[in-house]
Amino acid sequence: MNYFLYFLLLLISISAFSQQRSLEDLLQQYNTRSVPYISVEELRMQQMNDSIIILDAREQKEYNVSHIESATFIGFSKFSIDSVLKKVPNKNAPIVVYCSLGIRSEEISEKLKKAGYNNIENLYGGIFEWKNKAYPLVNNKEQETDSIHGFSKSWSKWLLDGTVITK
Repeated sequence: MNYFLYFLLLLISISAFSQQRSLEDLLQQYNTRSVPYISVEELRMQQMNDSIIILDAREQKEYNVSHIESATFIGFSKFSIDSVLKKVPNKNAPIVVYCSLGIRSEEISEKLKKAGYNNIENLYGGIFEWKNKAYPLVNNKEQETDSIHGFSKSWSKWLLDGTVITK
């Protein structure tokens, strides 16, 4: 019986490691690391600091389902640097950009850097990792929610917690 429990624990540990490693592989495949990552734990601690600006680089329908509290929607496909300049005029302000996993947010962060913003970080694992760590999300009415937009069926496999919405 002890061997069975040991074997089961070993399988669970390997599975958890390989899953995290696969996320790392995915991000290495799509990202250049041109923008430094910030972990969800680091952002959660810094979120208490009102001076940090959190920007959501997903589509409007994703943001409406849920977002990190105090995040400002900037979008992806209709992203406008002029819109960001109006919302965030201080180019030295600490900014964290996120999307579902951290891929689209790197692209938007690069555009922000090109526009002169110089204190930008990309949320590692994005809003999916935020939710997987059981940190709270709010909907478009600023009410706490368990729902999260999965972006697509293939991407939503990275979301381990919450109710996945794909429409």
